[in-house]
Amino acid sequence: METASYRRLLPDPGETDASAFVQSLELRSSDTAHGRPYTVANFVASVDGHATIDGLSRKLSDPGDRDLFRSLRERADAVLVGTRTLAAENLGRMLPQAERRERRVASGRSPEPILVTVTNSSRLPLDIPLFSNPDANVVVFSTTRLDTAHVAATVIHEPLTSLADALSTLWRDHGVRILLCEGGPTLFGALVRERLVDELFLTLAPVIVGGASEKGVASGPPPEAPAKLELAGVLERDSTLFLRYRFAEAS
Repeated sequence: METASYRRLLPDPGETDASAFVQSLELRSSDTAHGRPYTVANFVASVDGHATIDGLSRKLSDPGDRDLFRSLRERADAVLVGTRTLAAENLGRMLPQAERRERRVASGRSPEPILVTVTNSSRLPLDIPLFSNPDANVVVFSTTRLDTAHVAATVIHEPLTSLADALSTLWRDHGVRILLCEGGPTLFGALVRERLVDELFLTLAPVIVGGASEKGVASGPPPEAPAKLELAGVLERDSTLFLRYRFAEAS
């Protein structure tokens, strides 16, 4: 598997790759103080703040961004994605690359992270490739139990009461210590409002999208006070910036 090379600007300038950058994070996966997973969000955005082009985040992505988010998926125990993002991105298996799955197995982990989604509408895009993969493990938080008996993936239903309770359930019942949120903006905005996010990885694509139809990385009602971030790392590759922030006041 060919990996991307990055110029590390902060901290300790030098050369690195995505796996080394992610493995050096020392995420607090053993911190039990909050009874929820250490939660990391990952987004790509244009210079003018749009998270999609024509409703798709992948149109902003480049090989460096894809290598980084796949390395984050390899590190995570579960990946949280809203149902609209599942459908828009036509999501398939979490780690298509066999070598990434093999590394997880060699370290005593499942081949792929769990896919977690939340639905208030009790609707799921069951026609996407994810649900036709017999190796996929999906946890669905919903207000009513959904009919998923005909899909190939293993689907576990959990009651949806609040996002905080959902994260506690992932910690307590599913062994999730590191949770990676890949959006969409509405779901991420809700996590920010409830102070349930610890870090944000933001890829800044060197393009200007323009227009008003595309959303930013967070949407929905604002938090009581703006969430403050601390810059923890910066990579650069082909004019794309890869920014890592810590939330200063994560609960």
